[in-house]
Amino acid sequence: MEKMLIVIPIILYLALNLFVGVWISKNSAKENAKNGFINNYFIGGRSMGGFVLAMTLIATYTSASSFIGGPGIAYSVGLSWVFVAVTQVPTAFLTLGILGKKLAIISRKINAVTVTDYLYKRYKSPTVVIMASIALVIFFIVTMVAQFIGGAVLFQSITGYSYLVGLILFGTIVIIYTTIGGFKAVVVTDTIQGIIMIIGTGLIIYSIIKVGGGMDTISATLNEVNPVWNTPLSGEHFSKGYIMSFWVLVGVGTLGLPQNTVRAMGFKNSKSMHDAMIYGTVVFFILMFGMLLAGVLSAAILPKGIANSDTVIPTLVINIMHPVAAGIFLAAPLAAVMSTVSSMLILSSAAIIKDIYMNYIMKNYDVKEGKDFEKKISKMSLWSTAIIGLIVFILAIQPPSLLTFINLFAFGGLEAAFFCPVVFGLYWKRANAMGAIISMICGVGSFIIFYITKFAPMGVQPIVPALAVAIITFLMGSYIGKKPDRDVIELFYGIEE
Repeated sequence: MEKMLIVIPIILYLALNLFVGVWISKNSAKENAKNGFINNYFIGGRSMGGFVLAMTLIATYTSASSFIGGPGIAYSVGLSWVFVAVTQVPTAFLTLGILGKKLAIISRKINAVTVTDYLYKRYKSPTVVIMASIALVIFFIVTMVAQFIGGAVLFQSITGYSYLVGLILFGTIVIIYTTIGGFKAVVVTDTIQGIIMIIGTGLIIYSIIKVGGGMDTISATLNEVNPVWNTPLSGEHFSKGYIMSFWVLVGVGTLGLPQNTVRAMGFKNSKSMHDAMIYGTVVFFILMFGMLLAGVLSAAILPKGIANSDTVIPTLVINIMHPVAAGIFLAAPLAAVMSTVSSMLILSSAAIIKDIYMNYIMKNYDVKEGKDFEKKISKMSLWSTAIIGLIVFILAIQPPSLLTFINLFAFGGLEAAFFCPVVFGLYWKRANAMGAIISMICGVGSFIIFYITKFAPMGVQPIVPALAVAIITFLMGSYIGKKPDRDVIELFYGIEE
């Protein structure tokens, strides 16, 4: 009976996501006729308002580790991890402030619906587009597998049902609603998922304070358990190099993440963007600080010496929360998993259908416009999304070891590949195809080498030297290579060079 009380809120939540996908799919005919299938399926007709934009950015960026791994580390070390991890809070502000307006204007000029659409028009190089599309699909699949595994393991640990049951339950739902509903279903469900995450965070904080006897009692217990829990600047746990690396990985580096970039193309107007910068920062602070604080405070309630920090939050939920409340909380990390996966699923499909098939296999598709061609692309897009989702699902059935390594590896690989071509392409007129190609090869290659060899001068993580290599080689390649064509300069900067 207790199991069912936990599972019922999850089933209702998953059913709501499925309903949204079906509803959007049934109501998309008029919008497809108005905006075209490609524009509607892959970018939602550029119709996102401020709140939806903020929530989809947060939901896409937030993963199961925000609810499990991060709080588990905070349980072990105290506020020092909070000090490191809250550097993620300005992510939405940073992404929209630097990329938002400029990328939105340019994407409308060139009718871009994917990040590789933008790269194609900016660099006029098939090599850049194909390399970017391959990197995107490979790293996205790796990340999605890690997310599926994390969600299924969490479901198993809290409900007691098998890993496979959890994987089938939410894996099937996210594949279906993303496939049939497209980008709009993704952002609407992201908004629902963002709200669920806020509710889940509030529930666990409330439960901890209630069971712990109030903040004064909890603080006193923490002083006994870990006397340095409230000294975040002591430097005992994390070096300055590590803190700087983490800020690069989850801060500046996120400007290169394709899943963030495409959202800077899809909002309605400037007011939506400005509102999203505020909403996103506030909501992200609530989620990040709330869950990390829950991890810190849980050390006053749970017994000492939990060997695996990833089990801290599941153990806490099982021990102190009412089964219904536990079910609602469990929906929060599952929401984080589903939002991350759905975003990457639709972008992976776009990379295959829009960026490779339509741009290169069907080079003359513009002379074949019409209902038949639109219908063909529509079917191919739906099948592409479903097949990629199925591949991820199959790979997650037998979970590989070193899950954290795989997830961080994919995250850093995406940043090493896309950061320079995206950011420099927007702001530097001299940026060219040679710079982009060399940067992507050297950036990703050096990141892999640094990760495997554990290269960490002064305690920095591989993403820092890898991004340095990517930036240096981008500058070198751009000065060595041919200057961008006059029409590119005029299109992107409005002036002749």
